[in-house]
Amino acid sequence: MEIGAKSTFVRGSPRKIRLVADQIKGLKAIQAEAILENLQKAAASPLLLVLKQALGNAVGNFKLSPENLKIKSLDIGEGPRMKRVRFVSRGRIHQIKKRLSHINLVLEEIPHGKQS
Repeated sequence: MEIGAKSTFVRGSPRKIRLVADQIKGLKAIQAEAILENLQKAAASPLLLVLKQALGNAVGNFKLSPENLKIKSLDIGEGPRMKRVRFVSRGRIHQIKKRLSHINLVLEEIPHGKQS
């Protein structure tokens, strides 16, 4: 059974969030939660929120145990860019692009014979 959760328009560049996401792909949900709580990266916070949302969906909607879940897929997509300007000398402008991300997480239940 697959359980999903997503978060859209997250402030943070997809490149930086993917660095953290690569560390938890394929792990059990409990292990991934422990890793994200102890990471000192700012990108760990939105990933932790999405993981807790998916765990809540699994427990509340499907009555599954969090110990029997692992991360099946974790996709970090690029969202729209907010365009801002910075004024510089001689009446010119430099454009600043504030990047947004979309996070899509899918958990799956581990078969009972493969508990490791």
